[in-house]
Amino acid sequence: MGATTDARVDEWRRYVQRKAAIAASDVDEMEAHLRDQVDDLLAVGLAEDEAFLVAVKRLGNVDALSQEFAREHADRLWKQHVAAPPADGDEVPELGVVLLLGSVAALAVRLGSGVLSAEAAVGNAPLLVLPFLAAYFAWKRRISLAVAVTGLVTVAALAVVLNAYPFDGFEGTHVLALVHAPILLWCVVGIAYAGGRWRSHRRRMDFVRFTGEWVIYYALLALGGMALTGLTAAAFVALGLEPDVALGEWIVPMGAAGAVLVAAWLVEAKQSIIENMAPVLTRVFTPLTVVLLVALFVGLVAGGDLSAVDRQLLMVMDLVLVLVVGLVLYAVSARDPLAPAGWFDRLQVALVVCALAVDAVVLVAMVVRIADAGLTADKVAALGLNLVLLVNLVRSLLLSAAFVRGRRPFDALERWQTGYLAVYAAWAAVVVIVLPPVFGWA
Repeated sequence: MGATTDARVDEWRRYVQRKAAIAASDVDEMEAHLRDQVDDLLAVGLAEDEAFLVAVKRLGNVDALSQEFAREHADRLWKQHVAAPPADGDEVPELGVVLLLGSVAALAVRLGSGVLSAEAAVGNAPLLVLPFLAAYFAWKRRISLAVAVTGLVTVAALAVVLNAYPFDGFEGTHVLALVHAPILLWCVVGIAYAGGRWRSHRRRMDFVRFTGEWVIYYALLALGGMALTGLTAAAFVALGLEPDVALGEWIVPMGAAGAVLVAAWLVEAKQSIIENMAPVLTRVFTPLTVVLLVALFVGLVAGGDLSAVDRQLLMVMDLVLVLVVGLVLYAVSARDPLAPAGWFDRLQVALVVCALAVDAVVLVAMVVRIADAGLTADKVAALGLNLVLLVNLVRSLLLSAAFVRGRRPFDALERWQTGYLAVYAAWAAVVVIVLPPVFGWA
């Protein structure tokens, strides 16, 4: 075996060592097997390049091997994530980068709360945290300078809009802008996550899976943090001390900010090894949501006069429709696109049909309210979101039904869902940038 092959085996070894589920002893065993294969192929007359490529192919896909090792050695998996040193060639351990960026984000939130008013601090919190999450993925994916500059410009533009627009108090278009700005920031995170290759629907779907996983991990970290904070507060009170200032102004906001980065790292550490949880949960909540939608539809229709429907109820209905779209999206992300249609696919069709029925009633109620009382920024934002969701659901129904009937491949539905993410970002940009001046900043 020549020096060239040795160099390539070393490169292969460095790649395999990045797979967190594979221990060093396992890599040694795999390398020995690889070298034996290369020697056998060289003995039958293959050139070094050919022998190495054929041997690697025979060894199997490293990602598949990683999954197999993860299942067999799950007890050591998390220990390796936390304690393993960086692989050869890694200048900085990933966890160190995460902790550094998380600490800086936490400090930024704390400094912002000390300088800004309470309302401004809350509104700017995503601007002070999510760019650091994007920076983590930019570092990990080694994105190009052009993509990094585009992300920075987008963040700067949002900061200008939220803080320089002459909003008339902390209400109306100001609240709408603050609610929708994180959507645009999350898109910046998504572009960094995809390594700048946002046109790839596979990359977009990966980001969808990451988002669902991240929400779950962050919620778990938040619950654990709340329990720990409550116990700490109770202990200090028992000692006759008042921990309100330290907890309210330091620990809680900084912990919430730092957890954004830690949750992302946890997802990254295991999502390629163990099945994602978010898509699996769709199988639990999809039938429950179908029941909920049927009950809501009956309640809305039985109510009679749609003009009397409460404004808050209409907003809740939009959130329910957002939940439905999320369930459809994560069900798509969890499914094998080559598998034949099954009962759950038919249940998804039923879910979308129920959602469209509710959406139609909500849409009529919104139009009636607008006809009676006129347009406001809140109504335009709600109506626009309703229409955006309506288009998604109608197309999703057509594609899902065609797949169940064997007339369209499942890939068509997947491409539609991932491609439609840009529409959500566009509507969020309209709400943040266009609606405030149109409605006089009120």
